[in-house]
Amino acid sequence: MPCSKTMAEPFALMALVLDAAIGWPGALYRRVGHPVGLFARIINACEGAWNRPTHSDGIRKTLGVMTVLILLVLTIGAGLGLTALARHLLGSCWWLGAAALAWPALAQRSLYDHVLPIAVALEQNDLESARHAVSMIVGRDTDTLDRAGVARAAIESLAESFCDGIAAPLFWLVIGGLPGVWAYKAINTADSLIGHKEARWRAFGWAAARTDDVMNLLPARLGGVVVCLAGGGGWATLWRDHRRHASPNAGWTEAAMAGALDLALAGPVSYDGVTHAKDWIGSGRRDAGAADVRRALRIYVRACLLLWAIVAALTWKDIVWAL
Repeated sequence: MPCSKTMAEPFALMALVLDAAIGWPGALYRRVGHPVGLFARIINACEGAWNRPTHSDGIRKTLGVMTVLILLVLTIGAGLGLTALARHLLGSCWWLGAAALAWPALAQRSLYDHVLPIAVALEQNDLESARHAVSMIVGRDTDTLDRAGVARAAIESLAESFCDGIAAPLFWLVIGGLPGVWAYKAINTADSLIGHKEARWRAFGWAAARTDDVMNLLPARLGGVVVCLAGGGGWATLWRDHRRHASPNAGWTEAAMAGALDLALAGPVSYDGVTHAKDWIGSGRRDAGAADVRRALRIYVRACLLLWAIVAALTWKDIVWAL
């Protein structure tokens, strides 16, 4: 596609293509890490300095708000600066640079590559390998999971991560460009590190958790609809069960996937040896298996392609208006 000052710059679509084609290669990760690692270092530094047990909850909450503001100022500022630099160096083709800078914020290829080995191990009746593979993407205890538990964990992680790994960053990339997508990734990283309900984190991580909830509000609902479209059903489960998740957002894509597969997901789960009684999502009565993980991956791929189609349509609209 030739560069033109009147053409809408399809950097979001190009970023999707780059991510799907090559993901974030392991060699690159080992050499330079990943941008979210920088966010983690900032968050951990703030937490170590400010989240002191001697502080009152009010002070810890205020310092947690400051941590979120620091992340937003840094990421939005860096995004604006990098966009300006790309425009300066590349002129009307600046969107090529923007796509390269946005590509690491997406996780289509990475998520697929992490879930596929779980299906393969289950198909080979290698439960230990399946447990190890699923432990790479979930926080629950995996050492005692049976085949159905491993399959459910893989499908749940795939469904939830479709939102915060693809739909949400893509939404903020389209809405806010580089500042939007990297601000989202910083907040999402903060939520995963400090946005917990345990006593240590409750006050300090409050701002990170609430900001992440707000930033995922629309993408989660869009993601649920897209998963149902990709799965050819699941609407009733989506509307009925999305509230059964502890998160106001994660339940949308998980309920959509449960409905599309006719499975029951979630339910009781163990963390650090303690069992937590979570509600079931979905009304399926059979155990999940390797075939369901494969089906979930196919739905996931179709859902990603639907997002591609939405972005392509928006880009085409802008091109037509620019002519």
